Parts: sequence; C-alpha cells; structure tokens
Amino acid sequence: MSTINIDNVDKNLLNIIQAEFPLSREPFAALELRLNVNRNEVIQRIESLKSRGIIRLIGPVFNPRRLGYRTTLVAMKVPAERLDKAEQIVSIHPMVSHCYERDHDFNLWFTLAMPATENIDSEIHELGVKTEAEEILNLPAMRVFKIGAYFNLGGSYASTPNKVNVGTHGNRLLNTDDDISPTDRAVINELQQDLPLNEKPFDIMSARLSIDVDKFLSRCQALSQSGIMRRFSAAVNQSKLGFTANAMACWDTPTDVIETAGNKISGFPEISHCYERQTSTLWPYNLFAMIHTATKETCQAIVDRINSEIGLDKNSFVLLFSTREIKKTRVRYMI
Repeated sequence: MSTINIDNVDKNLLNIIQAEFPLSREPFAALELRLNVNRNEVIQRIESLKSRGIIRLIGPVFNPRRLGYRTTLVAMKVPAERLDKAEQIVSIHPMVSHCYERDHDFNLWFTLAMPATENIDSEIHELGVKTEAEEILNLPAMRVFKIGAYFNLGGSYASTPNKVNVGTHGNRLLNTDDDISPTDRAVINELQQDLPLNEKPFDIMSARLSIDVDKFLSRCQALSQSGIMRRFSAAVNQSKLGFTANAMACWDTPTDVIETAGNKISGFPEISHCYERQTSTLWPYNLFAMIHTATKETCQAIVDRINSEIGLDKNSFVLLFSTREIKKTRVRYMI
C-alpha cells in the first residue's frame, strides 16, 4: 500500500483527533482554535482524509468488560489452500474487529468479542469448524499494560491519548457488572454511529434520541470519566501514513517479571498494545506487544532494545509480522 502525502495542517489535525476528539457542542470550533484553521476547512480536511481512507472513522473506544462483553485473541493454523476462504468466514463475523495474516504456522489471527452471557469458547470452536483450522489458540488477556494505537506524525501537536497507559493499578481484568442506565445505553448505541461532519454533530446525535444536547454531552463526559468509554477519537489507516510494518512480539516471561516488563515495554512509543495473555500447551508465550513502524528492520531494532534494556530472554521469544490486513474496525457493541 502506497503512502499518501499530507501537509502539516493535516498532520497536526490527525495527531490531535487520534488522541481525543473534542466532546463539545462545537468540536470543530475547538479544533479551529488549536489549529488556527477555519472550522469549515477543518471539516473539509476531515472529509478529504476520510475519502482517501486515511481516517477510518471518528467514534468511541469502549472498555468491553464494562459493557458486559468478553474479548479474546484467537489464532488459527490454516493450510494455505484454505486460507482465503477462512479469512472470508472470519472477517464477516460482526464481533471480529481485527484480523491479520501473520508469518507463522499459526497464520490467521483475530480478536473476538462476545456478550458475557454467551459462550465464547463455543463460538471459537464453531469458527474453527467452519474454517477447517488444523489448530486453534484461544489467548484471552489476563492483564492490560497499554492499549490504544497512536501514530505520531510529527508537527506541532505530537501527543498521546489520555488513557493509553493503563499503569500498574487496576490493570487486572476483572468481571464488572455495571448498572448502566437506559439513557446511557441509548447514548452508547448512538455514539457508535459514524460522527456527522456538521458544525454541531452532537446536536444531530442527541436529536435522534430526543435528548437535550447538553445532557447528551454530560453523559458522554461521565462515560469517559468512569472509564466505560476509554476515549472518543479518530481511528486511522496507519499504512497510508507510512507505518507499513506491523509486528506482534511474544515473550515467554517468568511470572515474577511480567508486571515490571509490561510496564517498561508500554513506555516505548512504537508499542500500541501490551498484554499479559493466557498460555496454552501449543503457545507458551504470555507477554504480548504490538509494534508499528515504517520498516521491519525498525521493528526488529525496537525488539532488540526491549530485550536488552529489560533483560528479556531473546531465546524465549517470537516476532510475528503481519503479511496482510484482513479487517480492522471498532466493534459495535449492542447493549
């Protein structure tokens, strides 16, 4: 995929709205003040970035467990002659958000979310039958150290999402039974619509619910402050911005080292996600990190730095590069 050239205003705009899109009555006016560009031009630039496939969407990133969902990472070993068919089967699943081919015997990797009231193991088994996978790994996260892709494009507004680093407190994944009000449920469902590119987009969204816009925005802020909504932001196609190398690093790490290592790995800006995951007899690796850079060589160099600086065993480690993006979106949670 070829890289698309964009100017400095677009770079600054993308840096800002990747981290946090303003949850305010006139968000494009707020962006006008930060960019020193007329709000109508801001809207036009976002429309252009969307039409070129650079911005995938502008919307919420929710904490699935707080909405009553379970998530997991699944890997399948699929013979090459059946891989295209398997990818089609997996990618049309509405609760699959990310799906990649990777350069490993386990060649098909995807994330799956399911309501906690449903059996996610049965769903994985059914997908395995449909795809005729030879082996399947179910690797749910046990602990989150970092979550949130952010692609720094340089310029005046290089920043990071407010909630990208989970830190050492409260990062154990516990089941949560939040009592979400009917109003908040309606707001959550509405927020998952693509943001209208209008001077007052939240007026349009709140009107669809027959809710006062100030109340709508106050509920959005409350969802953010409670951690139910991790952030409201733009998702971008990083390959079109020059971040064409995508790798998943996996370490077999001693239990007493995982927390320290996970927190240190999370400090690397090229790392978008870092998890402790459940292992299996076929997969001994328990510490995972996603790396996004311009080249495979840079990915390898970052892993070498991590192994050296943190003291991880390079012999108990695998680096899996993505060879094809099959699907990348944000799951739509129905609550």
